[in-house]
Amino acid sequence: MKRSIWLLAALVLMGTTGYAEEAPMDPAMMEKMKVLMAPGEAHEALKAFEGSWTYAGTFWMTPDAPGQAMTGTTKNEMIFGGRFLKQEIEGPWMGETFQGLGYTGYDNIKKTYQTVWIDSMATGMMTSSGDYNADTRTLSQSGTNSCPLTGETDRKGRSEWSVMDADHNIYTSYAYGPDGKEFKSMEITYTRA
Repeated sequence: MKRSIWLLAALVLMGTTGYAEEAPMDPAMMEKMKVLMAPGEAHEALKAFEGSWTYAGTFWMTPDAPGQAMTGTTKNEMIFGGRFLKQEIEGPWMGETFQGLGYTGYDNIKKTYQTVWIDSMATGMMTSSGDYNADTRTLSQSGTNSCPLTGETDRKGRSEWSVMDADHNIYTSYAYGPDGKEFKSMEITYTRA
């Protein structure tokens, strides 16, 4: 069964079934693929964010806007054998129910953490990538999203997600104001439920 799964993966990656019929898969190549496809130490860092959490935070639309409070719950779980952290978030915000869904993983080939985020307040996907600092226990990423507030198609931003202790972590995001200067756009504190 395992051999057929690896063979199927190899066929998908090669993009053809004819090649496999003509030449057997090189065992060294198969071993290399197994290593590149498997979760490892970098994925272990994401487990600190796993679990059920409540959150409280503040969101700033612009650098000079008053902060808006936000609260809710989050369920984070490792999926696909420990390869990705799935984050599901829900809470009231601006008179509506905010829902968000994110996936974060470590790409063994690109040697970087990657995140895709979608939510009920936008129609675009936010994508970001970056590194994890084991000393500070912080995942730092930068990326772009389409912004309904400004109409920008590739609004740049960055974020830091830090583990404070086993029961608390803090997510902070930064955006750029009309003057081109960076400002803190969101800060959320998560507490294990």
